[in-house]
Parts: sequence; structure tokens; C-alpha cells
Amino acid sequence: MTAQMKFAIQSPIDGSVVGEVADNGPEEARRAIDRAAAAFVSWKQTTAYERSAILRRWLALLVEREQELARLMALEMGKPLAEAVGELRYSASFVEWYAEEAKRVYGETLPSQFRHKRLLVTRQPAGIVYGITAWNFPHATVTRKVAPALAAGCTFILKPAEQTPLSALRLAALWEEAGGPEGTFQVLPALDPVPVSEVLLDDPRVRVLAFTGSTAVGMRLYERCGRTMKRLALELGGHAPFLVFHDADLDAAVREVVACKFRNGGQTCVCTNRIYVHEAIADRFVERLIPAVTSLRVGDPLEAGTEIGPLVNARGLAKVQAHIADALEKGAEVLAGGRPIQGLYFEPTVLAGVRPSMRVMQEETFGPVAPVLRFRDEAEAVALADGTTYGLAAYLWTRDLGRAIRVAEALEYGIVGINDGVPSTAQAPLGGVKNSGIGREGGKWGIEEFLDIKYISMALPPTA
Repeated sequence: MTAQMKFAIQSPIDGSVVGEVADNGPEEARRAIDRAAAAFVSWKQTTAYERSAILRRWLALLVEREQELARLMALEMGKPLAEAVGELRYSASFVEWYAEEAKRVYGETLPSQFRHKRLLVTRQPAGIVYGITAWNFPHATVTRKVAPALAAGCTFILKPAEQTPLSALRLAALWEEAGGPEGTFQVLPALDPVPVSEVLLDDPRVRVLAFTGSTAVGMRLYERCGRTMKRLALELGGHAPFLVFHDADLDAAVREVVACKFRNGGQTCVCTNRIYVHEAIADRFVERLIPAVTSLRVGDPLEAGTEIGPLVNARGLAKVQAHIADALEKGAEVLAGGRPIQGLYFEPTVLAGVRPSMRVMQEETFGPVAPVLRFRDEAEAVALADGTTYGLAAYLWTRDLGRAIRVAEALEYGIVGINDGVPSTAQAPLGGVKNSGIGREGGKWGIEEFLDIKYISMALPPTA
């Protein structure tokens, strides 16, 4: 028997090797399914209180090891330490929420038109879950899926992004340390995800796919899962607009736009990609936006005070440069930044004179680039915002309550932030419409993705 192959994880900070992990393939995937299936037999029979207790011990370990985990995240994918700590607290909040939600999986009784019948509805764990997660939130995209699945009584096999398997493996190790039974949560790193995924997607014992990633890949997975009729929870790409109306508090609006756009260096699915500002205030807004952006500190994510770390890899850097070059060629103007610094670092950038034909308006840039555009009135703002195939997150800034409600209702997005550039929280649903996915993570909705509904009709024996 030959030794299993491994692959190295290189830090985007300086290219150094952070660690090595096993490169899993089809055979490892088949063995993982067998283990998950065996574990499911007993795990689904545990009580909600037993599962909740293990989740709480897992939560305690996540809190206790916060600094260690944050440093590993920064090394692995370049997120500044302070932001990494913020993500860890956000990811831990899902474990906390679902430790309680496990005890809120209720059944129902239905009235019957027949005196001798009793109609019952129960919710039961769906089975083995296959999860595929993204590199940009190596903890949060995991716990948003794993915590509700385990709380529901499912077992979970995770294929983490090839850039960030170390964080996922550490999460699984802490689950086992908390008392999680063997086989309930397994991690299968793979440099090439296709062979592993094909085995898991084609096995009928795997009943649910939970995926965070690009729309193109999500569509292919959606089609593949039809062969075995899996349940799906797909959190896909976004192209979030941020509408700034003429009554905005400019300083507050700039603050929220910067927080939304430049979190994780713009490498998030929910960060704003298009900033639309009412023409009456556009010049004043840009005057405030430029110093706010240029003052962001770019540097080593392990150093205190760093706000923008490196892009995750050379491909990400090349995409940012290509989007800016395309915009400039088609008439856009760089108002701030616009240049690579060194390695995988790139200046936070503001673009003006942006047009719909530019790539930055059609694709997720996934980098620190903020295009600013103008609109005339509310109707045009909504039309521009909704003029995309994506529908994950959208934002607006206004002090007019009527406008806030009208626009929020008109926006074709799963998440809307009103005067709030960072609205995500564990108890609320996260997910999109249109090409941004199906299903929801978070809140009471998140656990429903992993529960099957069973209807039981019971006829009572006749009375004497």
C-alpha cells in the first residue's frame, strides 16, 4: 500500500509553507461515506439534549482557542488578525445558536376529520451531508453548515477549499475533543475537488449538499445532484449594490460603504461591488470616500492595525488587475489606489466613470475595488440595483423611512441592509435569490435544510 499523497498550503503573506495536508481521492471519499453512514445509525438516535451538550463543549473550545485559530486563519488566507478574530466570534455564534436550536426541532399534531385517527408530523435528520466551503471565510462557512447539521442529527463530510484546509481540520479536531463521536464530522482536503466530489455526489446515502462558492460551480452541482435527488443549500455568488440617497448622513454612509466593500479586502460574496450615489450628493460623497479608502492600512495581516491583507493567490490578483485595466480602457478613472504594491498586496481602489459594459459591473471582482456611479431618482436606483442575474445582498442608506421600506421591498435580493453595511448574524437567514442560490443558512431556517418531514397517520382500534 503506497503512502497517501500530500499537498502544501502556502501563505499569501509571503509564499511560505504553513503546513501539509493529505490529498484525498475517490477511495478516501468512499471510506468516509461508510464511516458517516455507520455513525449516523447511532448519532440520529441521540437526544437533542445530548447533541446540544457536545455542541456547547465545542463552542467552549472555539472560544478558548480563539487567538490560535485566528493566527492560523491569517497565515492560511491572509485575513488581518483583528478581522480573523471577528470571523471566529461570528462562526462560534452559529455553534451557540444551533446548540440551542437542536432543542427546538418541534413536531406537530393535526386535527383529523375522523374520530379514530390521530395525525402527527415529525422532523427527522435527513442523513449524511456533504459540505463544500469557500476559502474567504474558512470558519464561518463551515460552522454555518456543520453546526445545524450536527444539531439536527445528521453526519457531515466536508471538502474545504484547497487554500484553507488547515482551519477546517482544526475545527474537526476540536469537535472530536469536545466529545463528537467518530465519523460524525469528517474533513477531506483535496487539491483536485472533482474526484472526491463525484463519489460523494453520486452516492445515494449522501442526502444533502451544502455548498458555498461560485454560481458556475453551484449550477453544475445542482444538475449533478438531480441524479440522486439530494436536498440542496447553495450559497452562490453576488454582485451587491449599495444605494446612497440624497438625504444620507455622508460620514455615516461612507463609513458603512467602506466597512461593506473592504472587509476581507473585498473578498466576500456579500460585499458591495457597485456603489450608486444620488447625483445631488455624488461629488461630496466621493470627497469623503477617497480619504477613507486611502487611509486603510495595507500590510502584514499578523501585525496589529492592519486592515487590508494580501489577496488570496496570484489568480485573485490577476483578476483585480484585469478588471481595472478593462475599466480604464473603456473610459473609467482611478480616483484612489489602482496599483499592486508587492507580492499579492493591492492598493484599495476607487473608480469613477464606470459603465455597465465594464467587467467590474458584470462580474464579482473579489478584491479591494470600489466603483462609484450616479443615479437620478429612486426608480432608477432600484432598476440599476436589480439589473443583474445575482440576488444575494443589497444595501441602501437613507433617513427616509418610507423610502427605506419601499426600496427594501423592491430590491430582488435575499439580504438587504438599511444603513447597515454588515448585517449578517447567526439568528437571521443568509442566502440569495436568482443566480445567488437556493436555501438559507442561519436562524431557524438553517436547521430545516437538514431535516426531513414525516407524516404519521395512526388509526386507533375501535372502542368496546
